[in-house]
Amino acid sequence: GSSVRGRPRMSKAGPAHLRKLLYMPAVVARRCNPHIKALNDRLLAKGKSKMAAIGAAMRKLAHLCFGVVHSGKPYDPEFAM
Repeated sequence: GSSVRGRPRMSKAGPAHLRKLLYMPAVVARRCNPHIKALNDRLLAKGKSKMAAIGAAMRKLAHLCFGVVHSGKPYDPEFAM
């Protein structure tokens, strides 16, 4: 049954302050950013929990932010397409 799986929990590995900073932007990006929305829909279709999808969105946001800072160019949503 459903009680065997338990509640989904986000991993506590990694810096807690980054998880705290990225949580709410990831929740908003799931609705507004087309790349993260597609990632979210794909993970939910595979049967992942909503919290796992939020964790993946947080990671994706961290990668996007690093790419913008590293390259020095503004975010371009058409770059990866």
